[in-house]
Amino acid sequence: MRYLFGNPIPDFGFLGTWARGLSDNALVLTVIAFVFVAVAAYLLGSLNSAIIISKAKFKQDIRNFGSGNAGLTNMHRVYGKDGAIWTLFGDIAKQIVSVLIGALLMGRWGAYLAGGFCMIGHILPVYYHFKGGKGVLTAATMILILDPAIFAVLFIIFAVVLLFTRYVSLSSIIAAFTYPAAVSVAYKPLHPFELFFALFVGMVVIFMHRSNIYRIFNNQESKFSFRKKPETQEILDMEDSENDSDNTYYPPATQKKTKKKKK
Repeated sequence: MRYLFGNPIPDFGFLGTWARGLSDNALVLTVIAFVFVAVAAYLLGSLNSAIIISKAKFKQDIRNFGSGNAGLTNMHRVYGKDGAIWTLFGDIAKQIVSVLIGALLMGRWGAYLAGGFCMIGHILPVYYHFKGGKGVLTAATMILILDPAIFAVLFIIFAVVLLFTRYVSLSSIIAAFTYPAAVSVAYKPLHPFELFFALFVGMVVIFMHRSNIYRIFNNQESKFSFRKKPETQEILDMEDSENDSDNTYYPPATQKKTKKKKK
């Protein structure tokens, strides 16, 4: 995550340079600037695209269908490709805006901070009782913007694991586990904070998939399918959110109700 558009990100952006240039209260202003970036990124990350799109486009709440989870996988299972694409765009956009704001205002470290807090906001959104997604897409978007080379390596690993196992969750876990190693190999010299941040992101993603790990070992995890229409068992959701505490089946929102014939 050392590069933005192929060029090294300066240690401090516009706001950071201005704060450091002041002789009085420079440290205080710098800390305030970092706090501003973190809060702004967290609030952006807390915007849940799945809930917003399901209500605006489909006039329904995604949390009432499928697994009840407001995530990309459940949007695809309930509303199909249309819902998934819009959700994908929304989750990517909020991370792009967060990282760019952090980079412009506070430079390299601001980009790190904004990307991390956007991911935290996605996982623990303040607007939705701190119940969100698993942060894979926001983490992937952050890495793509700041270091496309490392993203390419992780994406290849993700795709290979998915191809052979068809487990989206396992593919995400392996990619997250590989991320710190990729950073340590690619960055010479390696800054301690870069390795720490990569470890943090990787551990958060793996931790958010702990229920999936349990289901994989018990052969209960659902496999990714390229079929256009989800099957009932897939709708039950085996991979979406750690916050799903019940196994209640909710019918897909696109399922038409059958009218009873009058005798």
